[in-house]
Amino acid sequence: MAHGTAHDSKHEPHPLVGHLVPMWILFAVGGALLVLTAITVAVRYIDVGEFNMVIALGVAVIKATLVALFFMHLKWDRPFNLLTFVGSMVFVILMMAFCMMDTAQYRPTQFVGNPPEVEATLQANAPGAPVARYTPYSP
Repeated sequence: MAHGTAHDSKHEPHPLVGHLVPMWILFAVGGALLVLTAITVAVRYIDVGEFNMVIALGVAVIKATLVALFFMHLKWDRPFNLLTFVGSMVFVILMMAFCMMDTAQYRPTQFVGNPPEVEATLQANAPGAPVARYTPYSP
């Protein structure tokens, strides 16, 4: 019994699902992701003040964009899927922005340093201090 039907022909193209990406693109994107990961790690050891977080988030956005475009095939997919992805990212950024605006409200009531109980424990356990013994809680 033959495995094909009467409609099969050697000259008909095979229907593809999705998009086939050339290997060189996948390796190039993988290499770029490795370089960007090295940059993220390097930023951890280089102190540029408040911009450390900005640089790390910027590199993370670039890495996420590369993964979404090439490994998730959004570059070759329908524009609606890209619109949905970008729209969801905009809403995540908007939510983070609103959360960051809210933290400024509580800044005057924030503690600088450790709570007194923790500070006392740290002082008691400092090098050269007597060893603190565990005492069970008793009301």
